[in-house]
Amino acid sequence: MNELQHQARARFEIQMSPSDGVVGGTDRFDFTKKWTGAMAGSGEGVMLSAGDPGSGTAGYVAIERFDGSLDGRYGEFALQQFGTMTGGHQQLRYEIVPGSGIGELHGITGVVHLEVDASGNHEVLLRYALPH
Repeated sequence: MNELQHQARARFEIQMSPSDGVVGGTDRFDFTKKWTGAMAGSGEGVMLSAGDPGSGTAGYVAIERFDGSLDGRYGEFALQQFGTMTGGHQQLRYEIVPGSGIGELHGITGVVHLEVDASGNHEVLLRYALPH
């Protein structure tokens, strides 16, 4: 991955809709996002989960597509998430899918740091690189 030279802060609002699970013992949610801040635009994706979140043990994967502007550059890219929860402790890997950027965001790489406050507001810090 290129050195992640840029940082952008953004917020998103998410709307999730349950769907039929893909395989037994899993749940599926389709979602849409409205992004504001340095990432301004829309997104949509799908999340698959399994486990028992009520007991603090579960996992999920998600893939989503962002369409809009990032620091004034317009285009699209995909994001992927891999989250686990064990004993109530959460871990999340959230990054830009390599090779997914188009338009002025072609070649983008990066990682996302997600924070959710007590009110449920979602804020991200995106550390990214773009080719010259």
